Amino acid sequence: MEKIVIFGSTGNTGICAVEAGVQKGLNVRAFVRDPTKLPDHLRNSVEVVKGDVLNYTDVHNAIKNVSAVVVVLGTRKDLSATTMLSDGMKNIIKAMTKENVQIVSVCLSAFLFCAPEQVPKIFCKINEDHQREFDVLQESGLNYIAVFPPHISDDKGTTCEVNHGSLPPGGKMVSKHDLGKFLIDSLTQPEHYGKICGIVTKY
Repeated sequence: MEKIVIFGSTGNTGICAVEAGVQKGLNVRAFVRDPTKLPDHLRNSVEVVKGDVLNYTDVHNAIKNVSAVVVVLGTRKDLSATTMLSDGMKNIIKAMTKENVQIVSVCLSAFLFCAPEQVPKIFCKINEDHQREFDVLQESGLNYIAVFPPHISDDKGTTCEVNHGSLPPGGKMVSKHDLGKFLIDSLTQPEHYGKICGIVTKY
């Protein structure tokens, strides 16, 4: 794994993924809208690329000469209707296909394990776009790792437990640090390719 690009590098989980990539000794390219939101200690350790995930040219340029992709797109606290996640995913997949990059890990949501009527109303709109994002991913033909986290906590974390196709029993949250690390580590773990990964922190 020579170089990776991380989309969503300045979100809470995105920063943890960047840190995990750096700690693993990878050559990390951080795709950001605002470089000032990337902490100083990381900005000096990675290649920073400014761009908009909704701009295909920006995305394509960011994916050139990488071995794998990490997607941690989010809307922070905005839970209103959007197509940003799925439209951004379409651009990423198009560029990966163009550049023959096959491996991608994507942070989605554990609400996708639920029937739509079981999703709390406040999360319904954002979950609809997570579903569209996942649908695009499934149809991509790539070696994808679809990560479905429950509540993401700020806890330091210790180690995580991963199930294919469901959340591990009893797990209700995952540390952003454990989640970021798994998004990086899974890139070189073929047992997770093409799988839905439910992930929780073991406390």
